[in-house]
Amino acid sequence: MPGGRLTQQERRQIAIGLADGLAYAEIARNLDRPTSTITREVMRNGGPTGYKADIAQFATERRAQRRKRAAPRGRQVPERSDGRDPEAVREFEESFAEIFVAQGLPKMTARALASLYATDSGSLSAAELVGHLQISPASVSKAMAYLESQGLIGRVRDERRRERYVVDDGDIWYQSMIASAAGTATLAEAARQGVSVLGSGTPAATRLENIARFLDFVSESIVRAAEQAREILHPKA
Repeated sequence: MPGGRLTQQERRQIAIGLADGLAYAEIARNLDRPTSTITREVMRNGGPTGYKADIAQFATERRAQRRKRAAPRGRQVPERSDGRDPEAVREFEESFAEIFVAQGLPKMTARALASLYATDSGSLSAAELVGHLQISPASVSKAMAYLESQGLIGRVRDERRRERYVVDDGDIWYQSMIASAAGTATLAEAARQGVSVLGSGTPAATRLENIARFLDFVSESIVRAAEQAREILHPKA
């Protein structure tokens, strides 16, 4: 598969594929690109319904210009102790974070979560996040508090009793999915209560009943899928 950045012509092909209702995998095959490349490209540039090739090309060029301005001339990007290409890692973290932003996370919170996922240990301290993201301790604290409230990270203490934030816990995504299902079920119950208030059989009540049934189905499906995934992918010893 070819390397390098997507060209403007490729972006136009992506837009045509999306308009034709093609899946990301099929668009990727047509362009001889990894599916993950197409997924990141679309999600960071408006999503499947808002993707515009010319706007995506302009945004990519603007990001490249910002990176050039951010790096002073003659200054080398610090090498990583793990031997990885620091620019490639940074670009991955940025694209990963933008997918989280498209799904509703605040930008700084998304950057912090992407940084955690890009570590071998799956954990970082507050001080390490401050240094890596070049943000204030208060910003780190706010971002971590939000992620913890959503069940997307956990906290542990290392051997020196220092607090660390972790994502390398097989149960974190399970708990997050269960919390999402619970929220969906709550919305379904609220819609069902509206049926009795508005009068069964009325157009408004029928609409709410349909919403409740749909959300019940989705909530139950999420729970079943999460249970199956945990059983298969993270079986208990």
